[in-house]
Parts: sequence; C-alpha cells; structure tokens
Amino acid sequence: MRAAVSERARPVALPARSRGRRARIGIGSLAVLLALAALLSASIGAVPIAPKEILRILLSGLGLVSADSVDATASAVFWTIRLPRVVLGVFVGGALASCGALLQGLFRNPLADPALLGISGGAMLAAALFIVFGGSLASVVGPAALPAVAFAGALGATTLVRRLGQRGGSTDVTVLLLAGMAVAAIAGAGTGLLSFLATDTQLRALTLWSLGSLGGATWTQVVWVGVPVTFVLFAAVRVSRELDALVLGEREAHHLGVEVERLKGRLVFLTALGVGVSVAATGTIGFVGLVIPHLLRLVIGPGHRALLPAAALGGATLLLLADLVARTVAAPAELPIGALTAMIGGPFFLYLLLRRRGRGSW
Repeated sequence: MRAAVSERARPVALPARSRGRRARIGIGSLAVLLALAALLSASIGAVPIAPKEILRILLSGLGLVSADSVDATASAVFWTIRLPRVVLGVFVGGALASCGALLQGLFRNPLADPALLGISGGAMLAAALFIVFGGSLASVVGPAALPAVAFAGALGATTLVRRLGQRGGSTDVTVLLLAGMAVAAIAGAGTGLLSFLATDTQLRALTLWSLGSLGGATWTQVVWVGVPVTFVLFAAVRVSRELDALVLGEREAHHLGVEVERLKGRLVFLTALGVGVSVAATGTIGFVGLVIPHLLRLVIGPGHRALLPAAALGGATLLLLADLVARTVAAPAELPIGALTAMIGGPFFLYLLLRRRGRGSW
C-alpha cells in the first residue's frame, strides 16, 4: 500500500521541484543580466569608463586603493552622474514591473498595467498640478513633496478604476480596461491644460518629465525613491501567498482564509506607492509593468513568491538597457525612455489582445 501511495505521490512532487528549480535558475540568470546591464550603463557614455577603471573607482571609494591611482574625471562622472542614474533606474524599473505583477494578480488578468489602467496618468496629473501651482509648498516641504503628491494621484486613480471595474462583487475586465483608458485620457487632457497654463520654465520641466527620463538623477532622488520602493518590494513578497490564492478567485481565496478586501486594499496601496514615486522621479514610462511580468510568468511560472523578485530584476534590466539606448543612439541628444518602452510594449499589447480574442476570452 505504501508503495502504491508513493507511486501516486511522485508525479505531484516532481513538477513542484521542477518549478522551483526553474524559478531559481530564472532569478539567478536575471540577476546576472542586471549586473551586466548596470556595468554597461556605467561604462558607456560621453566619457567612456572601462570596467577595470570602475573597479578601481569603487575600491578607492572604499579606501582600499589610493585615490591617486584613479582618473579624477572618470571618478567624478561615475559618482555624480553614472552611478545615481543606474541605481535610480534599478529602483524605478523594479517598482514598475513589480507593480505590474501585483495588478495582474489583483485583477486576474495579464493585460493589467499601471499605464493602461490610468495609474501612471493619475500620478502624472497630480505631479503636474504640483509643478505648476505648488512651487511655494515645494520650498517648504522639500524634495519629498513631489513624490507624496504623485503617490496621492496614483492612489486616487487606482481606487477609482478598481471601483468602476467591479460589478456584483467581481471584476469586469472589459469595464476595467475601458475605465483605465478613460482615466488615462482625462489625466492626459488635464496635464495638457496645465502645460498650456504653465510658464516657460514649468513647461520645460513638464515636457521633459512627461516623456520619461533618468537624466538628472541625483543621490537625493535615489534616497526618496529607493526607500518606498524597497518597502513595496518586501511588502509585495510578504503577500505573495495570499495573492496566489486570490488568483484562484475571491470566493476560493476567502475559503482559504484570506481576508480578500484587506488584501485588495494593501495591493492598491503598494501599487500606488511604487508607481507614484517612480513617476515623480522619472516621468511616465509605460509598458514595463505589462511586458516583464507576462513574459516571466511564462518562463518561471505563476507563483508570485518567485514572480515578484524576478519581475523586479527583469524590469530593472529592461529600464537600464532602454536608458543606455536612449542616451547613446542619438548622442549627444537623448531620446525619451517612454518612447522606447512604448515601441516594445505597444506591439506586445496588441499581440496579447489578438491572442485573447482568438481564444474568445474577454
């Protein structure tokens, strides 16, 4: 009898071990790719810095190598321009992709994305209001004011879209996407009106910020983006098992002991926080939260305990590579990152729509 039970149990255990091994390999590979992308981003630019020179600069910063052996110009460029830009790109890319994975789990739909659902638009509109009318408040509150306002806008847009997409206690995907597009359109119109009312200085800031860019990254930005994003990533992993249960359905998750409404509120808060501070720091960068989680779900599986850290690594890698292309392909000019990610994500989104239409699953 024991042998029979063992034979029946074996096919169930093997796939679990296989999924775990595949997830570990995938996360390890993504970590290596991120390290390579960071090294390339720190090395290539108007002032090329060889990888060996970067190593000497890092060792010099730790006091392990004499500062006289390091090129002063390369060191200044690395510490004040390249490294803050790389670290900010890692935080923002990781936040956008992780928030995309959270939204896709919350709405149980692979088409969910912070930009498509109007969340980025809400953060953009709130930040634009602050840029145009909140100059005096910024001088009082300091650099944390803009991220706080953008977070409030993202939270409001997320809550509105979620309520509009609910019908009879469940989420209507079609209404959800239409509501998100409507909110994004309204936010875009509001931002356009604010651009008309803005001064020349404000208009320049709005234009550069709305196109998406890591340019002008500073260590101050890295701190006020990195702290909330780190909180979002750790908090997201902590609710991964509950999110797995929610994907099965709200009724099933409730029977498994999940407080569904409380979990929804936490997911909405985490998504709004991550997207809000990211948009405030770099402007609107779309489709990172759509492409990366969807592709990684196909590669490492749907379990959010592995998917969320993998999405953070993949999103950070994609954003660093997009930024590298943006600032080198048309040097000395710099292309907007949002345009590059849209060129990748737009066709991918159309592919998903056509695939779902072919299956008849709307």
